[in-house]
Amino acid sequence: MALPSTIYRVAIQLSDIDRGVYESLQSTVARHPSETEERLVARLLAYALFYEPELTFAKGVGAGDEPDLWVKGPDGRVLLWVEAGLPEADRLIKAGRHAERVALVACGRTLVLWEQQHLPKLESVSNLTIVRFNQAFINSLVATLDRSINWSVTITDGTLYINVGDDTFETPIQERAEFG
Repeated sequence: MALPSTIYRVAIQLSDIDRGVYESLQSTVARHPSETEERLVARLLAYALFYEPELTFAKGVGAGDEPDLWVKGPDGRVLLWVEAGLPEADRLIKAGRHAERVALVACGRTLVLWEQQHLPKLESVSNLTIVRFNQAFINSLVATLDRSINWSVTITDGTLYINVGDDTFETPIQERAEFG
């Protein structure tokens, strides 16, 4: 018998001062049994960092041909393709051919090795933006996870602040500008 997904109710108060985006976001997110809590946190960070009104969670881990999040135009074209974690370079290259913009929130225990192996292959993807987070920051957020996630996210001067209850977590947004 297959294990069921774990459902999280997510509330994010987003104040992205750098982009002028101020929103109260509400969502229900499923974590597939094969997905780690670290990857769930990365998906939520991606949701906050790349938020725009039409951004939605895709079907997730079980749908291999879809990203973690995306924006589709009225004609069905993918305007923004967002991945979280450490996907294969070929997946991002393919996404770069089919979407207007591609973004990756890169994080994971093998991030340095992933960068050595995959970044040279990705230099030809001119519409790709990569944001990376160190594992200690992700682990700090994982330690606060509850089935009801309530984050206050502030982005200013290239720094990400997340308030969870009485705790505040801070990290620079380490962005590799678009390639090309």
